[in-house]
Amino acid sequence: MTFIKMESYTIQQRVQIVELFYENQRSVKNVFRKLRDFYGLHNRPSERTIGRIVQKFQDTGSVEDKKREKYSRSGRSLEHIVVVRESVHEEPEMSISRRSQQLGLSESTTWRILHKDLALKAYKVQITQELKPLDHLKRRSFVNFINEQPADFSQKIMFSDEAHFELGGYVNKQNCRIWGEENPRIIHEKPMHPKRVTVWCALWSGGVIGPYFFENAAGEAVTVNGVRYREMLSEFLWPELDNIDLDDIWFQQDGATPHFANETITLLRTKFPGRIIARNGDVNWPPRSCDLTPLDYFLWGYVKSQVYKNNPQSIPELKDEIIRVIGEIEPQLCQNVIENFNKRVDVCGAARGGHLADIVFRV
Repeated sequence: MTFIKMESYTIQQRVQIVELFYENQRSVKNVFRKLRDFYGLHNRPSERTIGRIVQKFQDTGSVEDKKREKYSRSGRSLEHIVVVRESVHEEPEMSISRRSQQLGLSESTTWRILHKDLALKAYKVQITQELKPLDHLKRRSFVNFINEQPADFSQKIMFSDEAHFELGGYVNKQNCRIWGEENPRIIHEKPMHPKRVTVWCALWSGGVIGPYFFENAAGEAVTVNGVRYREMLSEFLWPELDNIDLDDIWFQQDGATPHFANETITLLRTKFPGRIIARNGDVNWPPRSCDLTPLDYFLWGYVKSQVYKNNPQSIPELKDEIIRVIGEIEPQLCQNVIENFNKRVDVCGAARGGHLADIVFRV
């Protein structure tokens, strides 16, 4: 979602918002709905912006921006430090370039005041999975279940998941720079519908099982449905389990549709009776909890970072790289990942089922 500041709207647009506010029972929500006719669903001002514009009019009788006093470019004076501090307090999200322009300071002076005099740092907004209202309770219930088990219980959980790997990988534009006297005008082309493979793996304290590729006889990726998922369990996973003592191993899967079909759960119970952590399983896996799944918070990101280093040019090369990288993962690394799962469970409990702030922000 793109947030547009109040200053981005013209005086006429702000006046329209104020008029709509008084014409619609002084309700910000009503104004928000009305503006859909003028701006569309996704480009209209947010309720927060509408509220700020109305509040400014009620406080000052005007919707115009307050004109800031321009200061001479005399460096990091005490006066400039105070002005920058007040500016940050009013609008902490403003860029250095925009702040320098408003205050009449050079960008280098503003930067030095922010970093050296005010000891401030620029923090990125972190993006994480949205949690629905009932998710907190379900996550707390799962945390309580884990905490009621023996200390080594997480060592006995086999986590599973699927992921897509696109041919061509991705280019991180933030880390891609080309120095030169002229712009080389290099463009990275990406197909609209790139070829990809769909991979299944399981991770537990003993290592990684997989990869398994969901594909047809021609080697083309296919959609994972209930029938194909059960074929994978019977024809791939079951033989892999022959050398594992399953007497106390639990199987975990997320709430994807093919996973919780009655036929799938019945099949899983032939190998994991009373030991299924899943939707419709013996213990419910909380929805939208990729921050608790080792494959989501570790395996897929790690494997992709290694696979795309060699820039595979074909589907066979891509599959070979995935097999190679996963095959090189040592059991000790899996042990460390499971230990991290325990920490995440503790943080989730402390957050009462909310986001793992201590993990996300590395507290």
